[in-house]
Amino acid sequence: MEWNTVLFAFGLTLFAGLATGVGSVLAFFTKRTNTKFLSIALGFSGGVMIYVSMIEIFFKAKDALVEELGTVGGSWATVGAFFAGMFLIAGIDKLIPSDENPHEVKKVEEMRADDRQEHNKKLLRMGFLTALAIGIHNFPEGLATFTAALKDPSLGIAIAVAIAIHNIPEGIAVSVPVYYATGDRKKAFLLSFISGFSEPVGALVGYLILLPFFNDVVFGLLFASVAGIMVFISLDELLPTAREYEEHHLSIYGVIAGMMVMAVSLLLFI
Repeated sequence: MEWNTVLFAFGLTLFAGLATGVGSVLAFFTKRTNTKFLSIALGFSGGVMIYVSMIEIFFKAKDALVEELGTVGGSWATVGAFFAGMFLIAGIDKLIPSDENPHEVKKVEEMRADDRQEHNKKLLRMGFLTALAIGIHNFPEGLATFTAALKDPSLGIAIAVAIAIHNIPEGIAVSVPVYYATGDRKKAFLLSFISGFSEPVGALVGYLILLPFFNDVVFGLLFASVAGIMVFISLDELLPTAREYEEHHLSIYGVIAGMMVMAVSLLLFI
């Protein structure tokens, strides 16, 4: 295998993963008290994660597993891995200390000091949990991008661009709650950057360790569990928080917009 091909594949994966930083930067062009932006952004990110999980990742996993295990075995393996991913992230969620839900507010500055502190803890926790889920999801995604680029560079480019597009709102999903909770742009950007950096790490691990053993069954199980993780995070963290700002309809519009953007980005690279 030529080094130029390997470096090209790794570069594509790095480009796709670090697109989360673009979403993080975009999140800083709003005021901290703009709850409309927060509601829309969180809804948008939830829509992206749910759509790409249920429409793209789940069925890619199923196709790979059915081809290797047959229709019945592959379908059961896909569903099992999907819910295993949900149980995994739910278990991680349980290990993270949980504060009681904050009071509903319109403006962060209008909250009492104790309420603001409680509310910010919830936002910060959500940001870390989202970063963890996206990091886990980006790891096998990076491996998939890398291996596709090794086999077919043009296919690798298409996959990398599509992943980069949907990594931008994922960066928003990480940075917005952290930024609103702490007011620290550097911390929000760093966390978003780290969650995206797991994608090139996945490519590196794949090249050094997993590539000789990587097959359609491993790929399918990883992707199905990733879909479960992303759906759980969206339903348990992103969407409920988006609705807490008395902007119910805006959060739903954000969900729909996120799904539409993700749908179009996938259609562009069929």
